[in-house]
Amino acid sequence: MKKSLMRSVFPLAIMFLLITPGLAGASQESAIDTGDTAFVMISAALVLIMTPGLALFYGGMVRRKNVLSILMQCFIIMCLVSVQWVLFGYSFAFGPDLGHIIGSLKWAGLSGVGQSPFPDYSATIPHQVFMLFQLMFAIITVGLIIGSFAERMRFPAFLIFAFLWTTIVYDPLAHWVWGVGGWLRNLGALDFAGGTVVHISSGVSGLIAALILGRRKGYGSESILPHCLPMTVLGAALLWFGWFGFNAGSALAANGLAASAFMVTNTAAAMAALSWVFAEWLHHGKPTMLGAVSGGVAGLVAITPGSGFVGPMSALAIGLVAGIICYLAVSVLKTRFGYDDSLDVFGVHGVGGTWGALATGLFASTAVNPAGANGLFFGNPGQLLIQLASVVATWVFAAVLTTVILKAISLVTSLRVSADDEEQGLDLSQHGEDSFADLVIGAPSMSSFSFIEDRAPVLKESSAGIQH
Repeated sequence: MKKSLMRSVFPLAIMFLLITPGLAGASQESAIDTGDTAFVMISAALVLIMTPGLALFYGGMVRRKNVLSILMQCFIIMCLVSVQWVLFGYSFAFGPDLGHIIGSLKWAGLSGVGQSPFPDYSATIPHQVFMLFQLMFAIITVGLIIGSFAERMRFPAFLIFAFLWTTIVYDPLAHWVWGVGGWLRNLGALDFAGGTVVHISSGVSGLIAALILGRRKGYGSESILPHCLPMTVLGAALLWFGWFGFNAGSALAANGLAASAFMVTNTAAAMAALSWVFAEWLHHGKPTMLGAVSGGVAGLVAITPGSGFVGPMSALAIGLVAGIICYLAVSVLKTRFGYDDSLDVFGVHGVGGTWGALATGLFASTAVNPAGANGLFFGNPGQLLIQLASVVATWVFAAVLTTVILKAISLVTSLRVSADDEEQGLDLSQHGEDSFADLVIGAPSMSSFSFIEDRAPVLKESSAGIQH
């Protein structure tokens, strides 16, 4: 009887042991929501396309002789930061906490970052998908700074700066705000998609870079106009398009919160474009296309930190204020202080990001996101103080470390191109290429676009045999 029982139980036990790993694997797989995973992967791709969009946005605003230098800088950081992120950047930003300041190197080389979810960040998508989504933010953040020193930084110095800034400024700041154990996260600071981490940090760092490198040759005495506004408009359209992945994707799930973030993103951008245009119209007498797209970007910047915490009427208020104050920062503040922030990185991202972070402390509501907090207008004045603390910390951290990085680089190599190279243009002097080599002198030109004015320095040197 006992032998018969053993003969029947033993095979069942063996089958159970064989099936158990399969059951565990099935349970692990079932934790992954395919809809959420697809949504976040698409959102990551949308955020990635924002950097080429930024290249076009900036590329259209510089002079013709510097277009390729902007495109090259934007493209190369997609490669540089992607490698840095895999080697150690992601581990510094989101890895196991060290003193509430930075992540450890436990996840260096993406060790331990696999296909299974990591519940502390997102329980329904693979950890690698979360990592990739965050990578796209790191890429575009350093890309934004390019606009502040456009047309005058040497490419070798730029490469060193981009690598060091991402490592020393972006990675720790991302850990402060989003990483488990980060001190601003523990404090209760709200930053849904990067108001402090992305926009304030890049805007303030851009201002510091503009001040250290100095003004472009001819700034304030010569007309320095955008060479191709249609390119800028196309870039702005790609930015707006990609921003839905930037903000809605930060819900990390295909759910109602993502829908809300999508809606307020579009609402704030539209309102800011209108308020910028009307402010410009009243101030200068004419509404401009450049003003319209700049206002749209300002609204996108301002709504970013609160996109997962505020409702539609709050988004209208945030966009309305953003368009006006960013316009004043660009047209009045910059003129009064005389700094050459080439493409208004500080005026749009620094000022817009600061307003957005503070506005989150005013308009945030747990009715929109129960995982967030109420702001001042919903009965919690303390949240505004927390937001103010996060803004001040970000300003100081970005300004001080950007200064240190640029000064350190200047000890090793020159930051700025020579006067002759700047006159010739960075496309030829830094990269040996001309994006408009087939243009003919004497072709019809508009007041905002002069082939002859920009081409003359190149032709002058060509006659000397330097460039044919």
